[in-house]
Amino acid sequence: MADNLSDLSNSAIQEINECSSSSELDSLRVKYLGKKGAVTVALKSVSSIVPKDRPAYGKKINEIKSLIQETLSQKKTSLQKIEIDQSIDDKKTDVSLPGRTNFEGHRHPVSKTLLDIEEIFYGAGFVVEDGPEIEDEYHNFTALNIPHNHPARAMHDTFYFNSEFLLRTHTSPIQIRSMEKEGVPIRVIAPGKVYRRDSDITHTPMFHQVEGLVIDKGINFSHLKGILHQFIDTFFEENTEVRFRPSYFPFTEPSAEVDILSKEKKWLEILGCGMVHPKVLENLGINTEVFSGYAFGMGVERLAMLKYGIKDIRSFYENDLNFLNQF
Repeated sequence: MADNLSDLSNSAIQEINECSSSSELDSLRVKYLGKKGAVTVALKSVSSIVPKDRPAYGKKINEIKSLIQETLSQKKTSLQKIEIDQSIDDKKTDVSLPGRTNFEGHRHPVSKTLLDIEEIFYGAGFVVEDGPEIEDEYHNFTALNIPHNHPARAMHDTFYFNSEFLLRTHTSPIQIRSMEKEGVPIRVIAPGKVYRRDSDITHTPMFHQVEGLVIDKGINFSHLKGILHQFIDTFFEENTEVRFRPSYFPFTEPSAEVDILSKEKKWLEILGCGMVHPKVLENLGINTEVFSGYAFGMGVERLAMLKYGIKDIRSFYENDLNFLNQF
């Protein structure tokens, strides 16, 4: 019986030492130490041994079990090291390379420009208002004195849902809704997304606008010029040469477009503005003999392109990290 135990021990140790993989080693563990393993079977056979020999036999089996467990543990550690080394060789990992760094996110240049604009006007006493992107025709056109035959109402210029609702083409409806809700006097800016059927190097079907409105007693064109000069110098962080060119908008009279002189000595248009048309105020029941006001509107992408020297507006929306990481 003792010879059988010695054979069992020697066989187990030899097989474990010759084992070449973790899966094979686990099979040997089950073979010798599992519920039906050789050592387990030997332990259960103690009852068939002569009583006086049982203590010695039991002790021998436990010693063999301990030896097998220790040999399995050592072999497992050895195989794990070999497998890790092999995995590193297979992946050809250069452990001398620097570790991966975590890149922090940052604001998109359009979002940054929009926040800069809001901060400037907030500092000048304006309140930021918001409104729906799906608008009705009245607030988007009629209330703003835009006639029914105006090109902006055409299907080729505007995204219509039906004859009544559309994607807003400017943020001016927010101004109308603000006056309906709060009355006058009022001093607000209306930032947000707007939509038009247009797409090329300087236009996208969706872009961002900021429009401003001031209605109060005694407001005139000099107030408008003053706030826009202040905004432009602050936004571009330098004294900027500005000119106002006569223009036409249905919702302002007189109207003007504002240009700045670039470093290349070229005049570049940046926004439109004017005194609020009396018809717009009358549509809202505001006494034009008492109140007057000015309005202005600017494209956020346009200002960002000028500030950062970007040539193609589509660069903002191509998700090119090489481009975005510059900001």
